[in-house]
Amino acid sequence: MAGRNVAVFLDRDGTINYDPGYLGDPEKVELLPGVGEGIAKLKNETGAKIIVISNQSGITRGLISDSDVNAVNTKINELLANYGTEIDAFYYCPFHPEFDSPEKAKCRKPSPEMILKAAKDFDIDLTGSYMVGDMITDVEAGYRAGTKTVLLTSNKEESENLTLQNKSIMPTFVATNFLDACKFIIDDFLRRNN
Repeated sequence: MAGRNVAVFLDRDGTINYDPGYLGDPEKVELLPGVGEGIAKLKNETGAKIIVISNQSGITRGLISDSDVNAVNTKINELLANYGTEIDAFYYCPFHPEFDSPEKAKCRKPSPEMILKAAKDFDIDLTGSYMVGDMITDVEAGYRAGTKTVLLTSNKEESENLTLQNKSIMPTFVATNFLDACKFIIDDFLRRNN
């Protein structure tokens, strides 16, 4: 049964903030251009829940801790508060198949597990929702969960699209930046709900 809410699921590192690799220091958090404005517009114009879905294997690798990830997430919301908005929830998978059992690592994107858990927690209609990210794994996770998908290509090679084509999974929309992704989502949402 479809839920009552819609959501925009966002990858974290490389999608909403710069990705220096295994980000654990909240002082190094920097939002990407358009993210604060875009998230505020998404919430105001669609009423969607904004939920981060993130792989954080730096935890199992011993490079960062759960508290580091939570501190970074808190800092992201502090920065978003400057735009009068926030992320509603953060979900992350700390495991990786090279370091953990398949059972533990099954939350890792491209698995849709974190999206499905969030959908249950927030009573979300996945068919009316969106997954946005800068990696193939983000698009595949959204596709497998039943959402529409947006691939951000601002700093990715065309090979990302080719790999998706080889898997027969194409993003619903390819955006050149975060605001471009938000415009697509808002336009699509309003077209479907008016």
